[in-house]
Amino acid sequence: MTDQHQRAAIVTGGSRGIGAAIARRLAREGIAVAINYASGREAADALVAEIEAAGGRALAVQADLADPATPARLFDAAERGFGGVDILVNNAAVMELGPLAEVTDEAFARQMTVNVESVFRSMREAARRLREDGRIVSFSSSVVGLHQPGYGVYAATKAAVEAMTHILAKELGGRRITVNAIAPGPVETRLFLEGKSEQQVRAIAAMNPFGRLGQPDDIAGVVAFLTGRDSGWVNGQIIRANGGVI
Repeated sequence: MTDQHQRAAIVTGGSRGIGAAIARRLAREGIAVAINYASGREAADALVAEIEAAGGRALAVQADLADPATPARLFDAAERGFGGVDILVNNAAVMELGPLAEVTDEAFARQMTVNVESVFRSMREAARRLREDGRIVSFSSSVVGLHQPGYGVYAATKAAVEAMTHILAKELGGRRITVNAIAPGPVETRLFLEGKSEQQVRAIAAMNPFGRLGQPDDIAGVVAFLTGRDSGWVNGQIIRANGGVI
C-alpha cells in the first residue's frame, strides 16, 4: 500500500448510524471521506463540518442508491474532491421484516434494489476505478446464519452480498484490492430499533455473551482494520462482528 497520496474513501449511507461512525473513524485514520446520503442533508453537512473541524477532509454527496447512475456519480465526486478513490464501504441498506407469506412485491423489490442491486453496481464501479491496493468492504448481517422467522427477504439479500464478496475477492487479486464483508449482529441504530418494543430489544441484547447491543463504533473499528494497512492478507472473508451470537 503506497504512501504517495492521501487515501480516500466512499461510504454509502454515511450520514447517520453505523455509516457516520465509519466516516468519523476513517477520517481519524487520515483518510479523506466522501459521505453519501439519500436524504437529510443537514446531518451529512454537520458530519462534514465535524470532520473538517478535527483536521480531516470530507465532502457530502447526495445520491439515491436506487438510481443505477449513482455509483459513477459517487466516484466522480470523490475523484474531483480527492484525486482518486482507494476504499469503498457499502454500508447503506433497508430492512423490512415479516413472514414470507406476507411480504409484498414492493417490499421485496425495495430490499433487492438497495441491498443487492446497488451493492452490485457499486462493486462493479469500484472494480473499474479503485486505485491499486484498494479496499472494498460491504455489509452482510449475522441474520444470514440465524435463520430467524421474519427475516427471510433481508437475509437473502445479505447472502447475495456475501456471495459477491467471495467471488470479487478472487477477481481483483491481481490489483491487490481486498474485498471483505462485515456481518454485524444487533447494533443500536434507528434501523434496528424501529418497530421493536423495549422487551424485544432486551431479549435480543441477551442473545450474546456480553448481554448488550453492539454500538456503531464497535463496527467502525472493524471497518478501520479491514481498510487499513494491517489487513492486506485478509481477503474474501465475512467477519461476523456480533459479540458471539453465533
